[in-house]
Amino acid sequence: MQGNTRQPLTADAWAEAALEIIAESGFDTVAVEPLARRLGVTKGSFYWHFANRQALVQAALEQWERRETDEVLARAAQERDPRKRLARLFREADGSRRAGRLYLALTGAIENHPIQIVVRRVMDHRVEFLRECYAAMGLSAGEAWQRAILAYSVFLGTLQLRRDAPEVIPAEDEFHEYMHFIGEMLIPGYTRELMRADGSTNS
Repeated sequence: MQGNTRQPLTADAWAEAALEIIAESGFDTVAVEPLARRLGVTKGSFYWHFANRQALVQAALEQWERRETDEVLARAAQERDPRKRLARLFREADGSRRAGRLYLALTGAIENHPIQIVVRRVMDHRVEFLRECYAAMGLSAGEAWQRAILAYSVFLGTLQLRRDAPEVIPAEDEFHEYMHFIGEMLIPGYTRELMRADGSTNS
């Protein structure tokens, strides 16, 4: 008779589960025992990877920052043309309802200094990437900054609506048309070719 061959949970799996809890019910609800029950393991699995709850939260924040910011911006940066960089960024940014709940839960944890440090770093990194794209199109420093703030505000507004009023965001079959509209509004010299959804690049 074969023994139990189930692979132990990785630290990343615990971090992802913590992010799911934060998205569903907020930062304060992250606790080791409920997470262990949710994952179908004992607390010993947790303590194999983490010293305490704060270490898990930090790992979750790092995973969120890496996946939703560092990796997305790195893929967009492969495009040489700044307009195509923006188009790819808009196409790949996670505007899902879950992403909105998670981001807004993190920004709402204003009493937690470590979380706010990561959230602010993410915002600064994203806005600076946007600013660099607009500046590379030949816009003045002031206009590049203003457009970057506007573009990020649109993204945050989309997350807010995805969470609070998802019915006002176009359904999946109409979402590509909505993305074309965003491109027209936010990318100077926009063409629909820039926003094609096949994911190909010219790098």
